Amino acid sequence: MLTACGSDSDEGSTLEKAQEAGTIKIAYAGEIPYSFQDDSGELTGATIAIDEAIFAELGIDNVEGQLVEWDALIPGLTKGEYDAVSAGMSILPERCERGAFAEPTIMYTSTLMVPAGNPEGLSDFTSFEGTDLTLAVQSGAIEQGYANDLGLENTMTVNSAQDGMDAVANGRADAFSLTNITLSIMAEENPDAGVETTGGFVAVVDDLAQISAGSTVFRQEDTDLLEAYNEELAKIVGDEARFLELVGEFGFTDAERPPEGLTAQMLCDGDLEAANEAADQAGN
Repeated sequence: MLTACGSDSDEGSTLEKAQEAGTIKIAYAGEIPYSFQDDSGELTGATIAIDEAIFAELGIDNVEGQLVEWDALIPGLTKGEYDAVSAGMSILPERCERGAFAEPTIMYTSTLMVPAGNPEGLSDFTSFEGTDLTLAVQSGAIEQGYANDLGLENTMTVNSAQDGMDAVANGRADAFSLTNITLSIMAEENPDAGVETTGGFVAVVDDLAQISAGSTVFRQEDTDLLEAYNEELAKIVGDEARFLELVGEFGFTDAERPPEGLTAQMLCDGDLEAANEAADQAGN
């Protein structure tokens, strides 16, 4: 069994120990389609597929998963309960203070899950401004931050995507916001829930598009593991065919592949102007 420690341990770094054992322990959040257990109990998902491919290239063929609640992912990492977080966690300045994010793995847009027929005609966060409509957001998710930044007052916090869908289906919330991929798949797989999604959008706060990307998180002291991971990750995100080979089955397209020039450091610094510029240049 692996023991978690930093790269300055007398017993070797986390990377060295994982390579020697052929096993690395990761935490996942159980969010479809990023990291979850399928019906057979097998760990799967888009971020798992990318991480397994990268760790295999590093000589680590066995990835052990531990299901962890979203808010506890980074605290458990820093305590040494596992060696990485594979949940497609959005790269945010406050999170970068507690964990070392790899370069962007997957780009995100948000969406709204609403009652079937979208009776309130909702489209994005601006639809809630000046209304008494209730928006459900997941605790710790980036959409919760957007709602706070925009000053939306009528929000309710849920602990999981399932709880958010239930809130809409039961009429306790007028909409639930989370990543477009997740909620689109949930709506598709639950046709009797009486919900639908409104389409992906990028939140705008203070006239600036909130470019969002997720990645795998390591302990800040595990620099050799982070560097080795990033080296292999670049080969995947730099190759459209390889990227889609790994994540296409989970509903991801080239639109979710990070643009060249976008870095984790930009997002850790909260430098959205640089992030927008990188995205614009990649689109030209």
